[in-house]
Amino acid sequence: MQDSIALVPTMGALHAGHLELIRRARELSSTVVVSLFVNPLQFESATDLSNYPRDHAGDTAKALAAGATRVWAPAYEEIYPAEIVKISAGAIGEIFEGRHRVGHFDGVLTVVSRLFDSVKPNYAIFGEKDFQQLFIIKKWVAQNDLPIDIIAVPTVRDSDGLALSSRNIQLTPVGRRTALVISRALRAGDKAGMLQMLATEPGFRVDYAEVIDEETFELALPETQFKRGIIAGWVNGLRLIDNMRMGSDR
Repeated sequence: MQDSIALVPTMGALHAGHLELIRRARELSSTVVVSLFVNPLQFESATDLSNYPRDHAGDTAKALAAGATRVWAPAYEEIYPAEIVKISAGAIGEIFEGRHRVGHFDGVLTVVSRLFDSVKPNYAIFGEKDFQQLFIIKKWVAQNDLPIDIIAVPTVRDSDGLALSSRNIQLTPVGRRTALVISRALRAGDKAGMLQMLATEPGFRVDYAEVIDEETFELALPETQFKRGIIAGWVNGLRLIDNMRMGSDR
């Protein structure tokens, strides 16, 4: 523990979910680096990038209070000092989230690679809320035989069941009530139940609602041991994602 480094990569706008990642990192290592970098390669439009919330002072205070020993907010040139050579997420990066956000996971892997090269962590901590991202990073690390343990932390939810997200602050009170249908749907137990529950809320527009095999990210079969519901959709122009293991109340 004493000689190890735990990295918590973030794009800032820290909330209680991020702080849980930091606390988990501190359990693993006495050196916890929290990165704050809004990665332009993950955004589909310049408007979304410019509108992303930024609060360096507030994020730094929150991270240190949660157990970070270093908060690193690199400049763009530190992460991308030369021409960007993107890392491909492969076929898995083109389904579900990748189908709706073309190139997103290539951008994720590219920045994660740069962060890993800079920090050289023994552990990297990610939340389960971005489950496809977590799956892709784990697979990439294994394929490249990197000496980094990828640690997954369960999704942190508000008392009403809504998964914590930096985007939630943009929800109106009505939009927030609408968004609660997502966690209710994930508790329905199967795809038919999920779709039936989502259909009760006309204010939510579905991008996808599927049940996948956690170990392959293919569609789950009846015999699949570990099934996970994944949902993405829109509430008043704001895109939200969530997931939950079938049979879980997390």
